[in-house]
Amino acid sequence: MPAFLSVLLLLAPLWADDKSPEDESAAQLAAVRRIYIDILTGGDAGLKIRDLLMTSLQSSKQFIITEDEEKADATLKGSGTDEVFTDTFQSSDGLNAHTQVGGGATGTTKGTSTSGRYAGMTIGETESRHTQERKHEAIATVRLVNKDGDVIWSATAESLGGKFLGASADVADKIAKHLVTDYKAAKKIVDKQPAVPVPQGSFTHDRDKVPL
Repeated sequence: MPAFLSVLLLLAPLWADDKSPEDESAAQLAAVRRIYIDILTGGDAGLKIRDLLMTSLQSSKQFIITEDEEKADATLKGSGTDEVFTDTFQSSDGLNAHTQVGGGATGTTKGTSTSGRYAGMTIGETESRHTQERKHEAIATVRLVNKDGDVIWSATAESLGGKFLGASADVADKIAKHLVTDYKAAKKIVDKQPAVPVPQGSFTHDRDKVPL
C-alpha cells in the first residue's frame, strides 16, 4: 500500500508535534549529551561559578562538557554573584543601681527625742557582647538553551555556604545535581512515550521481485 505509507509519513510529523510543552522540553533535554557553559555575567564571581559548574557537571558522568560551543547540543547561560557581607550580633545584660535612704523619730524620753537612719544600695553588673562575622552569599540563575534558541531547562540556586563547601561551590553543586535529576527524569518520560507505528509489509521493493 504505497499510498497508505505516504499518508502515514506525512502525518508522522504532526503526531510528533502533538506534545505538551513539558513533554517537548523533556524530549529536548533527554537528547542533550554535550554541554557548553557560557561565561556567566557577574564579573569575577560569575567566572568562578562557571568553573565550578564545569567541574560539578563533569563529575556527574552524565554529560560531556565542551569548550567548543559549535559542538555542543545545548549551552548553559546565566549569571552568578558572590557577595561578601558582615553579620553583626550584639547582646547585653542589664545594669541597675538602687539606693535606699530613710530616717525618723523613734520616741521621746523625758523631753528628749530619739531618731534613727538607715541606708541600702543594690548594684547589678552589665555585660555586653559585640561580635562580627564575615560571610558570603552566592546566587546563580542559569538556563539551558538548545541550538534552536529554545530554553529547555532553567534553575536558580543560592547559598551561604555548606558544611564542607563555600557559598559559590555549594551553588554550583546544587545546580549540577538539579540538572542531573531533571535529565534522568526526562529520559524516563521519553522512554515511556509510544513510538510512531510503522506498518509492516505495506510495500515491496523492486529488488525483492523475482522475475519468472
